[in-house]
Amino acid sequence: MGNDKPFRPARSYKITFVSPGGMSQSITVSPETMPSSGTGEPGSILDIALASGVEIDHACGGVCACSTCHVKIRSGLKSCNEPSEAEEDQLEKAPGITSQSRLACQCVGDASEDLVVEIPGWNRNRVREGL
Repeated sequence: MGNDKPFRPARSYKITFVSPGGMSQSITVSPETMPSSGTGEPGSILDIALASGVEIDHACGGVCACSTCHVKIRSGLKSCNEPSEAEEDQLEKAPGITSQSRLACQCVGDASEDLVVEIPGWNRNRVREGL
């Protein structure tokens, strides 16, 4: 990604965020009302989540310099951009990574599928919590 053009999906799609304890929240992302917080890659899971009131920790501010925004894409992974080498390097530092792991600040869906995103409960922002 990394360009200055604002991301706009070609069609509407849904992102369902599943939090620890099984609580979920769904967001409809459409070209007309694209939510954006300005954090992470434009159109990234983190960008959309923060603009929609879904909290995902991000100690580095969404610049791919930590692994606190580690999420698991439970459905729709094929519709997401490929991870960069920098993202893969940071993911190696995250606990509990799987083949479905991505950094929310870097993962951008192309709207060809809905996404189900798990926010792991153990992924806490140590800077914010003073740990």
